[in-house]
Amino acid sequence: MGVEIIVAIISAALISNVVLSRFLGICAFLGVSNKVDTAKGMGVAVIFVILMATAVTYVINRVFLEATGVFKRDLTYLQTIAFILVIAALVQFLEMFLKKFIPSLYKALGIYLPLITTNCAVLGVALTVAQDYSNFVIGMAYALGTSGGFCISIILLASIREKLENNDIPESFKGKPIVLVMACLMAIAFTGFSNLNIG
Repeated sequence: MGVEIIVAIISAALISNVVLSRFLGICAFLGVSNKVDTAKGMGVAVIFVILMATAVTYVINRVFLEATGVFKRDLTYLQTIAFILVIAALVQFLEMFLKKFIPSLYKALGIYLPLITTNCAVLGVALTVAQDYSNFVIGMAYALGTSGGFCISIILLASIREKLENNDIPESFKGKPIVLVMACLMAIAFTGFSNLNIG
């Protein structure tokens, strides 16, 4: 079991990185990666939301939506709606918490904090765990790896962007074009992890 958990975390974080190989959560990845501190805050917020959403939606799916659940009917067609409601509630809770206890981070994240609700990475992980993982612990390890991979990616991109501010960049590449080039180069670099033999 221990080896399976480690494999699930590493493969989700590096080999199948949610941003750089599955291209989920690009909006927050590009939008909040201006500064490392903001990127760290967003990374931790996404880790919290993905872990909580995955745990809650896993239980809801097993207890209420699957045919073996309480209602003895297959209600899995309601997964997307139910999961989005759970994610929205968690993001609201996180938003209220940050506004009260860490107002500087709340202001720095701005519009991207409520956008975690529509972050397809969060919903994608919740749906993947509910549909593909019968073991809750392995599913949560996958969720931890995926959210950790998002956090690693956004912090790396923010670090690169801070370094690029002091460089002489051609006018046509300033702003978003150079960010997209850096994201592409990161994606290419992360393909190197696909040859990792961790099984």
